[in-house]
Order: sequence, then C-alpha cells, then structure tokens
Amino acid sequence: MKSDIEISKDTPLSPITDIALQAGLIPDDLTPLGTSKAKVKTSTLTRLKDRKNGKLILVTAITPTPLGEGKTVTTIGLAQGLAKINQSVIACIRQPSMGPVFGVKGGAAGGGYSQVVPMDKLNLHLTGDIHAVTSAHNLAAAAIDARIYHEQRLGYQAFTDKTELPALRIDSQRVSWRRVVDQNDRALRKITVGLNNPNSTMNGFEREDGFDISAASELMAILALSQDLQDMRQRIGKIVLAYNLDGKPVTAEDLQVAGAMTVVMKEAIEPTLMQTLEGVPTFIHAGPFANIAHGNSSIIADKIALKLTDFVVTEGGFGSDMGFEKACNIKASQAGNTPDCAVVVATLRGLKSNAPDQQDYQTKTLIKPDTERLEAGFCNLEWHIRNAEQYKIPVVVAINRFPQDCDEELQWLFERVKGLKTETHVDIAISDAFQSGGEGVKELAQAVVNATQKQANFTPLYTPEQSLIEKINQVALKGYGAKAVELSPLAQQQLNEFEQQGFNHLHICMAKTPASISHDPKLKGAPSNFTLPIRELKLCAGAGFIYALCGNVMTMPGLPEKPAYMQLDIDQNGNIVGLS
Repeated sequence: MKSDIEISKDTPLSPITDIALQAGLIPDDLTPLGTSKAKVKTSTLTRLKDRKNGKLILVTAITPTPLGEGKTVTTIGLAQGLAKINQSVIACIRQPSMGPVFGVKGGAAGGGYSQVVPMDKLNLHLTGDIHAVTSAHNLAAAAIDARIYHEQRLGYQAFTDKTELPALRIDSQRVSWRRVVDQNDRALRKITVGLNNPNSTMNGFEREDGFDISAASELMAILALSQDLQDMRQRIGKIVLAYNLDGKPVTAEDLQVAGAMTVVMKEAIEPTLMQTLEGVPTFIHAGPFANIAHGNSSIIADKIALKLTDFVVTEGGFGSDMGFEKACNIKASQAGNTPDCAVVVATLRGLKSNAPDQQDYQTKTLIKPDTERLEAGFCNLEWHIRNAEQYKIPVVVAINRFPQDCDEELQWLFERVKGLKTETHVDIAISDAFQSGGEGVKELAQAVVNATQKQANFTPLYTPEQSLIEKINQVALKGYGAKAVELSPLAQQQLNEFEQQGFNHLHICMAKTPASISHDPKLKGAPSNFTLPIRELKLCAGAGFIYALCGNVMTMPGLPEKPAYMQLDIDQNGNIVGLS
C-alpha cells in the first residue's frame, strides 16, 4: 500500500471553489488561497441564519496508545461513508500542531484512503492560524514585561505623568501569562527573562517565566469558542495576564493590548475549507491537545457546517474522558448546539494495550491473536461506551480495522459489544476506512444515520450555577470514575481567590494524561477508587473556564529519543517525503 503522502499526491483534487459550491457556499463566502484551500467568512452565518441545523456527530475513542487508534481516520472515513450512502455531509477537524508532527505522532490529516488533502499543506502551517495565535499571545507577553520595565524604571507616578496612562503596578512575581511556541521543547518549560549585564536594567527586570505549546494558549480556546469576531474581541479583553501589587487581576484590556491581539488574529477567526480524498468538504479550525487544552474544532466551523448540510462529523481529542468531555461540558454549553450521536472508536491492538498491568506497546506483539489480553482490555471500551451514554445521546461503536487484524478477534469484539447491557441500544460496525475509504465505512455510516433518528436528551455533567468545586468533583467522579479530588494547598488558595473574584460561573477544563482515564498513565483499563490530585488552577476568563492541572501533566511536550522530524526531507524535485 502507498504511504499517506503518496496517496495524497497521487489523488486528483477538485478546485476548492467547486468543493465550496458542493457544500452550499457562494463566492462571496470565500477567500480562496490557491486552488486547494480557502477561508470561509464568518458573515456566511448571517446569510444562513434561517436555515435548519443538521445533525452533529461527535467522534471519540477508547484511551489512546502511542500506536494510534485512527480517530481522525474514522472521522474522515465516516464523512466519506455518509456521502457514499447519499447523505449531505461536512467534516470539521482541528488544525494539526507542528509539535506532534515533528515529535511522536506525525501528521493529523487522517491516513490511508481517509485523509484531508493536500495532507502536507494541512500538517505544515496551513493558513497560519496557529502562528497567528502564537504571535498574538507573545505580543501580550512582551507588553507585560515592557509595562513592568517602564513603570519600575520611571516610578509609578512619573510613568503616569509622562504617558497619561494609569500605573498598573504589576506584581512581577504574579505574571500568569507564559509565552508559547508551536514546537515540543522541554528546555523552555522554565526559563528566566530579563537577564542583564551587571548594573544594567536595559533588558528589563529579571523574573521566572516559561513556555507552553501554542495549542495550550487561552487564545486557542478563545478562537475555538468565539461566536464571531466581536465576541472574540470581548473575550480577549477579559484575559487575566497578571495580578497587581494589591492582588487584583490585570487584564488584556487594562494593558490596552487586547485590540492589537485581535487584529493579529482577525483572519484566524475564519475556518479553512479543504476536502477529503473523495471530495467531501472539510472545515479545519482551532487546535489540538485535549489533554492540556480545549481540544475541539471551533464553534464557528460547526455552526456554518450545520447550516449547510444534513450531517456534520467532528471529533474531540483523545478519549471520551478528554476531548469528548470538554465538547459536552464546555463547548456545547457555549455553542448552544449539542451532539446528536457519539461514535466511540476502538481497535484490537488498542484494547490489548489497555489491558490492566500491560505496558507493551510493540506492534509486533499486539497484532498477534491474544483473546485473553483482548478480553482483559475490553473493560476500557466498556467504560468509554458507558461514559458517552451518561450524556444521554445515542452511541455507536466503530471498530477501526487494521490490515493485520485477526477476523476471529474482530468477530469476538463485535459480539462482545452486542452483548453489553446498556441503558440504550448501542450499535456497532467495523470501519475499513484506512484501506477502502468511504466504501469501507458505509455500514458505520448507516448505523450513525439510524442512531440520529433516536431521541437524544443531552445532559452535561454540571450546570453553570454549581460552585467551582462541585464542577471539579462532577468531572472527576462522574467523568473519570475517581473516588475523590485532592487539591494542593496552592490549588485550594487559587480556588478561594477565583470564587472571591466572582468567577464561580466558569466551566472546568481539566489537563491530565491522555494515557489513562485517571491522572496516572500507568493505570490502564478502567481504573476506579483513585484520588485525582489537582496541583494548580489557572484562570481563563476569556475562554470561560478554570484550567485545572492534574498530576504531572505538562503544558509543553518534549521531543522523544527518535523524533518524527528525522523522517522528513525533500526529494530531488522538492517534494516532501516522510510525512505521515
């Protein structure tokens, strides 16, 4: 079989203007960027406002492994499968970060015959939205240090006299806005800024700082959760960048940098239109990393797609305890749109990897028939099915087939799911999206269509009226199966401050390992009876949530011993090779 990038390059593409026309867009809705991609104007929503919404399909998965479970492959394949059975459909996925592209995971365009194409353009820069987020974020970081420098250099009153600006009196030890970069770089997790030669302050005043990956920026969450450009501008103004010497928040509006940040991100608010290998229209918008971020495609992309078509297929990052949970408890509430069906992706090798007490991720071991190990790991799939069910929406299980899979094991898994006693009927289908594209997903597509005809009574885990600690407990106990939550002294202090400052209405965005339903990557299967440790809370007032860091999760990934970038190069004709 050809490599992903060979398939992408060898497949003739339709002009993006034809794909737009197929989706129901008109020339005034588009800003074409070459022949393979275009920006879709947010004004499109005004034109379509009176149209009825289609059905929203949310794709999630079992607990992921380094081998990959094919969630994006299934998302793209399902969209192609729906088109094959004559349903109008648009896919909505997130823009890949170059961190995992050059790190472990590689690209995030899908794979095989279920890809968004051209996959090299999608995985590398695309239309620059992540770079815009990075630039706007770091503009605010530079503005903070510049303000600290000038106010302290001149003195607060002299600064006001000279500039006619109020002195913000920022506490340099309570700057909460770290810098960001769209690469995995562990050396930047903790740095010192403002270093000077002896007896000099020309480089600013020294303080500890650090970098997060760009996808973890609050600006990325704001981009994903904004309703339009004006909403994004208001949200950016609410961002708390630091605290003053009296302990009061200093916002981007206070620093008068919110307008400029919005200007930098003005074009990023528009989703990018591309296509799958089979010509299904696909919106690309917002960023990845549901373990340390919001991890879902944008509200704007979903809303435009729902007005244009009968079915919208989107995905939440990692397992149902991560991106799916945030889609249901954060995104759905702010969007006003709720999922009509959940698709839970599972693989034979993924379930074997999730068997309790198993740490062996070698493909050569996992592709061998081992029903005992498969049965031991089945508890993970069962957990994710029941987790999706508690949101009161229909659930369909997609078994993502790999070429080496054993037919007997596939049949065993199929029958095992069929035999589950669940609150509602859970359908199941085998997906052959990787090898066969939409043709191999027709059965799954029909199961999804059938599921959306059932009555959904979507119910999130918590309501905005509950206290912050009640929301944290709901996610931990009901969303993860923990027995209790343990706040560090720092987290407890921060919780008290946020409540006193009037932020009790915000949602909760958990940051934890994706390798386990719990906070501990070593706890496989369906762990229970564990206590969830929360070491720190961060305020994301513009995004509308409190960010809770659990266990040892890092907001800046590091590169592995043998990074994916080692495979990337260009050939004699200037074509990219090694990208997958």
